[in-house]
Amino acid sequence: MTSIKFYGGVGTVTGSKYLLEHSGGRILVDCGLFQGLRELKERNWQDPPFDPRGIDAVIITHAHIDHTGYLPRLVKLGFDGPVFTSRATADLLKILLPDSGRLQEEEADYRNRHNLTKHSPALPLYDEDDAKAALELLRPVANDGKAVEVCEGFRASFLVAGHIIGASLVLVEMHEGGNPSGSEGVSFGETQPNESNTLPTGRVSASRENHESIRFLFSGDLGHYDQPIVKDPALPPDCDYLMTESTYGNRLHGDVDSETQMAEIINEAAKRNAPILIPAFAVGRTQEVLYLIRELEEAKRIPILPVFVDSPMAAQATQVYGRWSEEHDEKYASILAHKRHPLRTASMTITSSREDSKKLNGLRGTRIIISASGMITGGRVVHHAMRILPDENATIIFVGYQAAGTTGLRIQDGEPKVRLMKNWIPVRCNVRKVEGFSAHADWKAVIRWLEGLQNTPKMVFTTHGEPDAAEAMAQHIRDRFEWNVVVPQYEQSIEL
Repeated sequence: MTSIKFYGGVGTVTGSKYLLEHSGGRILVDCGLFQGLRELKERNWQDPPFDPRGIDAVIITHAHIDHTGYLPRLVKLGFDGPVFTSRATADLLKILLPDSGRLQEEEADYRNRHNLTKHSPALPLYDEDDAKAALELLRPVANDGKAVEVCEGFRASFLVAGHIIGASLVLVEMHEGGNPSGSEGVSFGETQPNESNTLPTGRVSASRENHESIRFLFSGDLGHYDQPIVKDPALPPDCDYLMTESTYGNRLHGDVDSETQMAEIINEAAKRNAPILIPAFAVGRTQEVLYLIRELEEAKRIPILPVFVDSPMAAQATQVYGRWSEEHDEKYASILAHKRHPLRTASMTITSSREDSKKLNGLRGTRIIISASGMITGGRVVHHAMRILPDENATIIFVGYQAAGTTGLRIQDGEPKVRLMKNWIPVRCNVRKVEGFSAHADWKAVIRWLEGLQNTPKMVFTTHGEPDAAEAMAQHIRDRFEWNVVVPQYEQSIEL
């Protein structure tokens, strides 16, 4: 029997975990932490609904913690199999997972010191050593569509998803009686010109010679088209089953371009001589924000202002972005060829120590502070927000999706005060949002990507979306293609 079970990333945009079972083999696609609402975060502490020691392998689509942050916990609970992911993602995980372990330890320590726990003592979900143990299991592969054996009966192929550096579409091929020998299974054609220019080049197809195979395509987090730095999503290979994200399944990114929005907001703040805080994820969003500010400076659409990147992780991630040139889009590569740094503004400082971070709040005048996390759920940005939010002259700019239950969403939705570090902080600053800045495809972009599929899948699943968004994305797909689309529920099992 072949089945898929949904243990995260359904009814929410966090905690992505999908268990494929086939002929006695079991692989987990993504291994994310739940974030946001308390009832979701509590799932991280519950015993997993599967035996970690019974998992043969894990596949990771990209590095973000909502897709990878449970991996050290899985290892702590007994998993010791291989973890397959793209090479760039493996590089990012060497930064993200140890940091996540340290944060878990620091939170437990904080709760113990301030008696904020029901348990004595409070323990971390996992620690830095667990994260390092997880890194030992990584098996990096190229994002080039060549199939690799994951375990007996399973092969996987990785292609650029366009979300962040290293993000992948993953085609899992399951075979009866083990893997085929030689090059049977998935095959990928040469890059072909695209006459219409409406879809990315590089047609990919799955061989149908082995009729006993089952092909399951995971979109991971799908990037939108024409965004800077990374290439557009690759065309989807033929598949029997398909899972697509639905983060923006009920929304579009807007008609006003992000460059115009960002320029207007920065110029308004500069006229008031006011500080700007931009909460941004250290991996992906920070690099995109820096790229955009540099472009606006060079076009003289904004003044040159002090820019502070208050995230050592973001600094390390930016180095990873520079290493994997095969995933860069043409414009990014052209800037590098002219010996310019695409991710460095004219007056930019990276703060490394906590002392340097604290000094930023004593500065005066217009300055731009970019700090993680992007939803203000933790990290250095919380300390900056405590000072920016009550300041009527200041501006906070949201440049990405805010999940249910997060402080970022509460501020964005206009709540008059939010709870930070156990204190109620009034929100008096200017709250702005730059539309179209998300690294996620909106529903029209998802449809555009699906139009590249050459066959009709037996079943499509919409995941990684709040309930309304997942349902809306499912209906858009039904309306456009008349495909069989399912919106799965938590812990649901579906036979394939």
